[in-house]
This record gives sequence, C-alpha cells and structure tokens, in this order.
Amino acid sequence: MTDSFKNILAPIDGSICSEKSLERASKFVDAFGSNLILIYVVEKSIPINLLDRKEYLEILRKFGTNVLEKANKKLSKKGIAAKIFLKEGNIVNEIEKTMKKEKCDLIVVGNKGLGSVSRLILGSVSNKISQSSSCSVLIVK
Repeated sequence: MTDSFKNILAPIDGSICSEKSLERASKFVDAFGSNLILIYVVEKSIPINLLDRKEYLEILRKFGTNVLEKANKKLSKKGIAAKIFLKEGNIVNEIEKTMKKEKCDLIVVGNKGLGSVSRLILGSVSNKISQSSSCSVLIVK
C-alpha cells in the first residue's frame, strides 16, 4: 500500500476547503512517506471587464504566490518539503498535466474553492478532476 501514494498532488486556492485538503494531504505524506506537490492555477478563461486583463492576471499571480508560500511555510513547520507550481490556464487541464508530468498517484482536493462564480459557469473543479483523472482522487469536505 505504501507504494500506491508515492507522489501526491494538492491543488490549493486559499479557501478553507483547500486548507483542509492540504492538512489531509500532509497526513498522507506522514503516513506513507510520500512526496507532496502543490499547485495553484491562475484561471485565464474567465472574462473580466473591471480591470485591464494584464492587471487582473498579475493580481491573481500575486495571490497564488502568497497562497503557495503560506502553505509551504505551514508544511515546513511539520518538516514536509513540497514541490511547488504556479500555473496559468484551465484549472482542470493544468492539474491533469501536472499530475501526469509528476507521476502522481493521488490528488487531494477540497470540495469547494474560491471560484463560486466560475463554478456556476464551468462546474465544480473537484467534480471535473474526479471524472477525468487517471489517478485516485480524494475530495475533502
């Protein structure tokens, strides 16, 4: 069983559910001696009229960087070193690409994230991951 979760991917977005899923992923790392990979994806497909697109994406990049740094600090206190990715594009596609590239055995994701508006338009990220992923998915509530 310990070989089955060698590489764990934890998509995070700064939400409470994301924090819970990160906590659960860290427990799997402790239990199985797994490698942990964190990913934050800047969603580029949502149209925005309030700000210049370039400014909007820069705000999201900064937010994503902060979310990843905060998570990394929390993990470091537990003695866990994580590999970190900040990606841009379609959230589900980027998670899938990273999962395949990093040869992940498990994705641990929160059931709800910050994207409530995009969820109404595009559907739940966790639902899409669970339907399309070629590895196991744990959805944390």
